[in-house]
Amino acid sequence: MELEQALHTARALVLADLVAGEVADAEIVSLVEDSVTHRRWWVEQWPEGAEFVAGLIAQDVQDALLERYGRWPLCPVCVHGGDPHALDVEPELGPDPHWVCPKTAVSVARVGSLGATGGG
Repeated sequence: MELEQALHTARALVLADLVAGEVADAEIVSLVEDSVTHRRWWVEQWPEGAEFVAGLIAQDVQDALLERYGRWPLCPVCVHGGDPHALDVEPELGPDPHWVCPKTAVSVARVGSLGATGGG
């Protein structure tokens, strides 16, 4: 059950960030479900990676959104810089993932907490 709990928690965190950014329509939620399905297999192969799954699902959804819709989530730190860019998930493979501005290295929010910071 640890695997399923990690996947459900990761799904909820990424959905919370999508809702905060007002981009959680049905098609985008399907991208989250696709990632959860893919990462279920990944964690079954490497159970020790369960604590990394939230960051990986966030990155999967971010990549899928970039291909189909554009950058997400946009960086709230550099909003006046004229060059909109997306936040990165850091660490790329590690526990406790955060959304971080790649230009300033400012940690904006934990994955799942964008709404709490006004980011999105």
